[in-house]
Amino acid sequence: MEKFNIDKIRADFPILKREVNGKPLVYLDNGATTQKPSSVINSIVHYYTDMNSNVHRGVHYLSQISTDAFEVTRKKVQAFIHAAEDKEIIITKGTTDGINLIATCYGRAFIHEGDEIIISAMEHHSNIVPWQMLCDEKGCKIRVIPMNDKGELDMDAYSNLFNEKTKLVAVTYVSNSLGTINPVREMISIAHGHGAVVLVDAAQAVQHIQIDVQKLDVDFLVFSGHKMYGPTGVGVLYGKEELLNAMPPYQGGGDMIKEVTFEKTTYNELPFKFEAGTPNIEAGICLNEAIDYINSIGLENIEAYEHDLLQYATEKLAEIPGMRFIGTAEQKCSVISFVIDGTHPYDVGVILDKLGIAVRTGHHCAQPVMDRFGIPGTIRASLAVYNTKEEIDILVAGIQRAVNMLV
Repeated sequence: MEKFNIDKIRADFPILKREVNGKPLVYLDNGATTQKPSSVINSIVHYYTDMNSNVHRGVHYLSQISTDAFEVTRKKVQAFIHAAEDKEIIITKGTTDGINLIATCYGRAFIHEGDEIIISAMEHHSNIVPWQMLCDEKGCKIRVIPMNDKGELDMDAYSNLFNEKTKLVAVTYVSNSLGTINPVREMISIAHGHGAVVLVDAAQAVQHIQIDVQKLDVDFLVFSGHKMYGPTGVGVLYGKEELLNAMPPYQGGGDMIKEVTFEKTTYNELPFKFEAGTPNIEAGICLNEAIDYINSIGLENIEAYEHDLLQYATEKLAEIPGMRFIGTAEQKCSVISFVIDGTHPYDVGVILDKLGIAVRTGHHCAQPVMDRFGIPGTIRASLAVYNTKEEIDILVAGIQRAVNMLV
């Protein structure tokens, strides 16, 4: 795209033309899921209309073209995150699935009783619970990186958490509840200096920030298609080849085998060793279209536009009496969480919905974050490439109306 054209971008998303409760839709719940451009929607129809078939298993024409399209996505993801090999790209159900795969497979093979896993105080439940389950099974221990009142990780405390028992660090790139951008490259370097491997949850980062897994030197990285303008039910696990080869498979079944007898099964090579069963084929294929859409705009353009929008929204919201932001890190991305004196987030969210404004309220699957700030939840406005300053103005007016009704 030669020039960033917000009107053209908005025209690409059919749902933005609809009304909610008689008002134009203002969609600010992108941290939960993004809306889909016509190119992605049309590709789903195209798959079921012209090429529906199983992948990797048939010699007939439809199976071959479906398989080819599915594998194009793998190569597209490889280029998108700058992986060294396409075999390092595992197609999953999403971020949660990828984290559970690593907790199960890497944890099963390499984490033992008494070992320690480091996570941060701002993790989504999906990057807490799988490690707790592993610790319950293995008798290992979780250690937590604290954060300050701005919602920034305490890097000195992080460095001091390591010892000879530390085996793995699992940390979010961008907090879904605070918008904090964590210094993951530095965190990875520190962890590697202590012999620990690192998993990065990039679910809230990959659609906003350019990622190069080789420059980061990250061991595992996970993200979801539905948060980057793609379909639901598909995601990506990137893993370094040597680590993936050393791990046992996640599930047993079709596609992850070379040969099966009743006496012994020989597992398939990467990436298929971790892709048992029929995948969400159309979602896998259509993820390709979502990546193409992001690339057509350019992540550097998206990042600059969204940064400007985030600053504008923060300044305008700060003018509302009683406004208190939760998460004021120096490095932020896409998310504004806040509470308003004298109101409950749920009540504000319901009134905003009546005005056609979609925000998220509650703990955002990050209850430890809310506990850290001593609140039950927040109102979260999360931004995407199709949002505008005019929509921010509508949000501000809606909140002011809600405050007048509630306080």
